[in-house]
Amino acid sequence: MMGARDRESRLRRWGLTALLALLVPVSWASPAVERVSFTPRADGQGYVVRIHTSETIVAYSEPLRSGDDVLELILFNTGLAAACRKDPPQGPVRAYELVQKGQHLHLRFSLADPQVVPRVYRDRETTDLLLGLTTPEVSGPVARHVEPASDARERWRLDTIVIDPGHGGRDTGAIGAGGLREKDLVLAVARKLGQYLEERLGVRVVYTREDDRFIPLKERGHMANEAGGKLFISLHANASRNRSARGTETYFLGMHKTAAARAVMERENSVIRFEEDQEHYKNFDERDLIRMQLIQSAYMRQSEYLAGLVEQQFAERVGRKSRGVKQAGFYVLWSASMPALLVELGFISNPEEAAFLRSEDGQAYMASAIFRAVRAFKHDYEKGLHLVSAQ
Repeated sequence: MMGARDRESRLRRWGLTALLALLVPVSWASPAVERVSFTPRADGQGYVVRIHTSETIVAYSEPLRSGDDVLELILFNTGLAAACRKDPPQGPVRAYELVQKGQHLHLRFSLADPQVVPRVYRDRETTDLLLGLTTPEVSGPVARHVEPASDARERWRLDTIVIDPGHGGRDTGAIGAGGLREKDLVLAVARKLGQYLEERLGVRVVYTREDDRFIPLKERGHMANEAGGKLFISLHANASRNRSARGTETYFLGMHKTAAARAVMERENSVIRFEEDQEHYKNFDERDLIRMQLIQSAYMRQSEYLAGLVEQQFAERVGRKSRGVKQAGFYVLWSASMPALLVELGFISNPEEAAFLRSEDGQAYMASAIFRAVRAFKHDYEKGLHLVSAQ
């Protein structure tokens, strides 16, 4: 029988897929969708689509609009039963299909009325999911409680972005060539990025810090949640004993797959030594990380998508070496209930990169690259394309 140490080693090699299979009681084939049925609402204000499941589905997306008349719902780590029963569409649904993409099941509904307001929720009495489709033509006292289609669209506007300049105060972060301090560099880039976002994209920007102060890691995500953030970007700079190491990296929350990613994570997480209360982080273990990944599946895919855009801009816009998109269990990303990134702007231990990042032009180029990535992400996010294309 496999020992605990061997099991842990194999889990690290296999990555998230194996971890989900062995540590969480769910696989892509179970739970499974066994039937889709339609029922008119008792109040006559729409229909309810019942998604009959064999077991409780741990994570699912919000209903995503693709165009004016197509609605998509993604059930993560869910399969399609071999004898799945598909009842004829009714009400505002003209047609629908169930498509298996890897480990996830996509349900696409073609709507006769694009103004219906969708809402997905769990059935209290069974393991089923319910997709409520409320018609906009409502009247009477119940109408006050129905979200108008315009309000539903408003919820999907990426209107508030939280920028987190890493470190600060007694936590200087890495010290690079020529004495460049990570906390100073990331604050300068954060200010430029925020200015671009406000002036050119018209979004509200919230900073976790605007001066040289120390903020505990767990509070940064909480600040983003309280501000109503739709996107969280934590800025950092890398360092290495190898002075020739160079390049950018962009991370999203997940299980690290390489020793290098783990080293970056441990260095960034080590700043909890400056915090008075470190007990909170004892709960941040690998099992909790897996559960967090399942709960925030949609956010993670959005984060991975945006991370790819950021790295693409660093390489194409600024001509930097991209070390790619990676994942790791950064404490600063745990508490943010939204798509969240940790961006390593470069190695300030490399004299050449330190000189570039210290310069006004270098900081402006890096901020501009992130801005352009966010602008592209915002366009897709608000059109509901941020998860439709995810595999």
